[in-house]
Amino acid sequence: MHGLMMDTPLLTPSLIVYAADYHGDTEVVSRSVEGPIHRYSYREAYARIQRLANALTRLGVREGDRVATMAWNGYRHFELYFAISGIGAICHTINPRLFHEQITYIVNHAEDRFIFADITFVELLESLQVRLGAVEGYVIMTDAAHMPETTLPDAMCYETLLEREAEEFAWPALDENTASALCYTSGTTGRPKGALYSHRSTVLHSLSVCTVDNAIALSSRVTVLPAVPMFHVHAWGIPYAAPASGAKLVLPGARLDGESLYELLEDERVTHTAGVPTVWLGLLDYLRESGNKLNHLEDLLVGGAAAPLSLIREFEEDHGVNIVHAWGMTEMSPVGTTGRLKRKFESLSPEARREIKRKQGRAIYGVELKIVDDRGTRLPHDGKSVGQLMVRGPWIARAYYKDPDATAAAFDDEGWFATGDVVNIDPEGHVQITDRAKDLIKSGGEWISSIDLENAAAGHPDLAEAAVIAIAHPKWGERPLLVAVPRKGAQPTGAAVVDFLRDKVAKWWLPDDVVFVDELPHTATGKVSKLKLRERFAGYKLPTE
Repeated sequence: MHGLMMDTPLLTPSLIVYAADYHGDTEVVSRSVEGPIHRYSYREAYARIQRLANALTRLGVREGDRVATMAWNGYRHFELYFAISGIGAICHTINPRLFHEQITYIVNHAEDRFIFADITFVELLESLQVRLGAVEGYVIMTDAAHMPETTLPDAMCYETLLEREAEEFAWPALDENTASALCYTSGTTGRPKGALYSHRSTVLHSLSVCTVDNAIALSSRVTVLPAVPMFHVHAWGIPYAAPASGAKLVLPGARLDGESLYELLEDERVTHTAGVPTVWLGLLDYLRESGNKLNHLEDLLVGGAAAPLSLIREFEEDHGVNIVHAWGMTEMSPVGTTGRLKRKFESLSPEARREIKRKQGRAIYGVELKIVDDRGTRLPHDGKSVGQLMVRGPWIARAYYKDPDATAAAFDDEGWFATGDVVNIDPEGHVQITDRAKDLIKSGGEWISSIDLENAAAGHPDLAEAAVIAIAHPKWGERPLLVAVPRKGAQPTGAAVVDFLRDKVAKWWLPDDVVFVDELPHTATGKVSKLKLRERFAGYKLPTE
């Protein structure tokens, strides 16, 4: 027997329609690429989104067509999120930080018909245009006054397209399983792979990440600034979740330096924000140098890489900001776990609470987790058993877009997705990532977690950033090499760093050498590139050999 409920499809336009109807005066604030701060309401945004939907239809965009964006976090990009998928097409966000060969591959693999781009990326697209065979047209996301001269064929101006269109659009009645958006992985272990999201998966993910107990905790009472780019897995779903909850949305544009972020955080009285550790380390550097304090920020979500304990402590002690660790993947839309503490842990000492916060948190509603050994056998969630993390749920990919080989390698017989992360899960459900499978260091037959060693090193007062890689050793097989960036003005020594680590990790985990560099290489998503570090230090001879 079926229930007697209406079968109303879950479609992405419903999120912005809700915001326009019930939070119509709430602001969307953007630092524009042209320079000035742009403000409008959800109601005004929805009117422009309908204009854009009409413009896309006039361009001949049809259901199932891929329409790409190459843009920063701004109001025009926000409009494209809803207009493209709303007419039944697929919004393909391109990460401009990828290698040119990767961008060429994903545009052609996706068969994008149009590319909408901020003026920042016009020159990049000009250099690639002859290799982008499927692209029919380019739209530059600016107004007529700032429209650049370009060699892109038949380039159109975004605002000129919109101004001739009506502010009403009749959204098609799509099946909720219709594809809505396409994001590619960064391709750090091979060619990029596409995750093709549906309207249903996007709406469900948006609703779940709004929840207060164990997610981003958005509501009409908060102001949220996603410091993670909208071209990186939809800024962790925040541009969808903010209108769904009625939250004020602040979009920082291209300027993610500490001073620019601080200005927006303070001027707009931002209460919630999210981004990768490198962004927050930059903000802390600015706060130390300027002596400024954060006066309004309450919650800071850290993901994309492990948050060092020193970062958690400094934000909490010096600025009163609650750090929430999170974890997810492109294939997961992307949020999988968040580290908001249960009330039962509030009585613990600050240091004991931070030890829990160092973990990646508990699964949000809708995400199932299991850990397995090398044979695929389930392991207990006892906080001790370590294995590969597997996931499944309604917003987790069941296959890669047009890539059967990658699909076959990534899913088990029951349809669970293999994340590639090596973890333990404690009885409370907290996930602790010990490493990526490919980054573990095997020394004398025992495993060393590069992540734990990096987190310990990051607490050294003279280090700005640290990474650990395996170096071949004739006796032990592999030994850890610590590569570190000194803080501005500091001159640490390798011996001092090793001494600092002695009471923080097992003796046999101590790095065999410490190398100081001006900067660490980062991937297109802001993570330290272990691949590039391994290439740079290939053949490196440790002093212990």
